[in-house]
Amino acid sequence: MAVQEKVEIAEYDVVIVGGGPVGLLVAYQLKRFGVSVCVLEQHDKNTQDAYGRAIALFPRTTEQLDQLDLIEPMLQLGFACRSSVTYKNGERVIPGRVWTFMESIKDTTYDFTLVLRQMHTEAILREKIASVGASYHQSVECVDFQVDASAPLDAPGVTSTFTNRKTQRTFKLKSKYLIGADGGRSFVRRHAAIPFDGDTSEDRWIRIDGIVETDMPINRAYGAIESRTHGNVLWAPLDNGATRIGYAFSPEIAAKYPDGVTQEVALKEAIECMKPFKVEFKEVHWWTLYTIGQRIARSFSTEDRRIFLCGDAAHTHSSGAAQGLNTGIHDAVNLGWKLALQIRGIAKDEVLDTYSAERLTAVQQLINYDKDIAMLMSHKWPAWYTGDPSADPYLALGELFEKAAPFNTGLGITYPANLLNQTGSSTLAVAPGSRPPDVELTMPGINRPVRLQRVTVNFAKFFVVVFTGDINSTRSSIQELERYLSEKGKDLKKHSAIGWITISPVTGCSPFEALGTRPLGDTYYDPTSLAHEKFGIDTEKGNVVILRPDGLVGSGGAISGPWIREYFSQVLKL
Repeated sequence: MAVQEKVEIAEYDVVIVGGGPVGLLVAYQLKRFGVSVCVLEQHDKNTQDAYGRAIALFPRTTEQLDQLDLIEPMLQLGFACRSSVTYKNGERVIPGRVWTFMESIKDTTYDFTLVLRQMHTEAILREKIASVGASYHQSVECVDFQVDASAPLDAPGVTSTFTNRKTQRTFKLKSKYLIGADGGRSFVRRHAAIPFDGDTSEDRWIRIDGIVETDMPINRAYGAIESRTHGNVLWAPLDNGATRIGYAFSPEIAAKYPDGVTQEVALKEAIECMKPFKVEFKEVHWWTLYTIGQRIARSFSTEDRRIFLCGDAAHTHSSGAAQGLNTGIHDAVNLGWKLALQIRGIAKDEVLDTYSAERLTAVQQLINYDKDIAMLMSHKWPAWYTGDPSADPYLALGELFEKAAPFNTGLGITYPANLLNQTGSSTLAVAPGSRPPDVELTMPGINRPVRLQRVTVNFAKFFVVVFTGDINSTRSSIQELERYLSEKGKDLKKHSAIGWITISPVTGCSPFEALGTRPLGDTYYDPTSLAHEKFGIDTEKGNVVILRPDGLVGSGGAISGPWIREYFSQVLKL
């Protein structure tokens, strides 16, 4: 009788199904912060569509990539777009509509839209996960997974099965968590029996990328060409001198082509939709025809906290507002640090529950916008509209984009109150769960500027930021907080996931002289008091702000130890 060979099952903290930008970004964060992770992608990236797909990275997304040390190679390749243009009947519409929010982005270093095709974004992320040693495999498909309900969260309770699509070899992996970043047809979502609510419309759009020559006067700005036959036509300048043209492929246009849509048809209608401007394609890199729909998973995680969904696996929508990749990156950032701290035994298990709750709130807002945007861009009125049917839908589209600008840029996205976002006694001008202003501070001694977002975000720590005030008014408060930390809060002061920073409106030859006492952590100066003003902090009394690892405001209050301990006692395993 033959002896059966024992099959070893590899084990990781996290297994990620899907190696697109969202899955890669989660993997990069986890591995960077000490968590073992394996990414498995069902496609062969050498043969999958080289171009196309997502192109626009908006300011909040770019800030997050910067905070993760990912943005520089993207800035080298991408097109930084700060302007927009609207044309109607060959004439420029002033003021413009739809993309004009790109011209008034404020309070961020990244005051532009970075246009970079997804193939480049993915290539950069693959290099980054290789640099941190994350395991990555292509042409591998997830065919099954099972969860051991009796296993505690710190044990590998998920067993997943994969098939190598080239060799047909099947193998298993064990992990504590499984993340589905495997697109709109997500196997992980379906196998986890998570409902995907929403619908698909009859509207279809075409997108085509290439090297284009045109007589359109302004052609390296984000453009909206208002057409009655092809919807609100997208003109998007891309990286490497390329351009994307997007238009609605209406039933009337489709009727002209009973044999279906080919690249020749896509090009012909792209040229037609741009009239009276002339367009000639010198190269065609990619094109697609797709159906518009909006769907959202009922939850982005299972009740047992073992399975999580990110990106298109959790939500799909039109490309009308160019939010797809941005939303997926926000998912990845939100989940990454929470999983990392929980797996390392630092954060409480309940922190994981905030991922689905927070991201569902933001994505539902996007879905609501997107339904109207998609209809208006197709030159149709939404079902709720009861006004003049002969009115111009593009006027309403421009108004909607203007209203949605804080959401579209990502700078105005906020999360509701939860154990991470505690209002407490906070009187801050920035609500907990919101992005703080990215103000400039000054480094002591050399007086060189530093950005608040760069000194208070590393995705592995919360930061307690002590905004001091007048020396005579706040010296005693700082000293009292220091005594509290030395006597009752040693675990807070020395905690690996808590950083301390002092921001002083008073400058001096040294932080000690500026404060009249020893600072808590590193000190930065706020000589114009702009940071204090933006946060709504009295420069006489001072205040404390707790920032989450992703940089969002967690809570705020007086310069006092007990409430700080109360906050962290709900979040961390002290």
